[in-house]
Amino acid sequence: MKPIGIMGAMLEEIAHLKEAMSISQIHVKGGREYICGKLFGRDVVLVFSRWGKVASALTATTLISTFNVDQIIFTGVAGGAAFHLNIGDVVIGKELYQHDMDASPLFEKFEIPFLSLKTFKADPDLLQHAEKGVLSFFTNQLPSSHLKEFSILSPKVHLGIIASGDRFISGPSAMQNLTPETLAVEMEGASVAQVCHEHGVPFVIIRTISDRADHKAPIDFQKFVSRIASLYSVGIVREMFQGPSLN
Repeated sequence: MKPIGIMGAMLEEIAHLKEAMSISQIHVKGGREYICGKLFGRDVVLVFSRWGKVASALTATTLISTFNVDQIIFTGVAGGAAFHLNIGDVVIGKELYQHDMDASPLFEKFEIPFLSLKTFKADPDLLQHAEKGVLSFFTNQLPSSHLKEFSILSPKVHLGIIASGDRFISGPSAMQNLTPETLAVEMEGASVAQVCHEHGVPFVIIRTISDRADHKAPIDFQKFVSRIASLYSVGIVREMFQGPSLN
């Protein structure tokens, strides 16, 4: 079986995943550590991609071309773009687009030149695995003692549209640039999706909401990532890998 690629844009997002691995090798390429080994019985290559579309696209390309992964899971945090989402909810990207792509008037807004696509769709089977994994994690593993610190009561999972771009989205004026259906915003997912699309590799993007669209109830972001998002990442991946085969 070929390995599964797992990416995170922050070291904290992959810290518990690395701790859970039985590591066989670590390869350094392009300043990144590609950690090879077993994770919950599966062959994986785990990597910290760094922030932004270029960094994540480079990392995804290396996973595919050098380490021969046949699917990619991206896990991390995102900002809420829909008002019904709460801190601690999880958004799984059914479709992803680049909110800072605008080559008009030559192409329509958000359209990727020469691909004739505005959005990239995640693999249906991986979507199903991810949704079941999140629900199982919420039922069986949710660390209630940690959740109270961030007033997370009953987190939910949502499948929908994620927007990616190389700038933070904050405030009403910035939100107006997004499509009305957008659930979450971040800086990497759509570029990973494009790389996977062009290489024919299945992918899924799983994001934990770290702030609400109305920016109420602000949190300590760094503490949230290290105490909540990192536990979500390892817990969700564990549940995904313990289900039916991903390969």
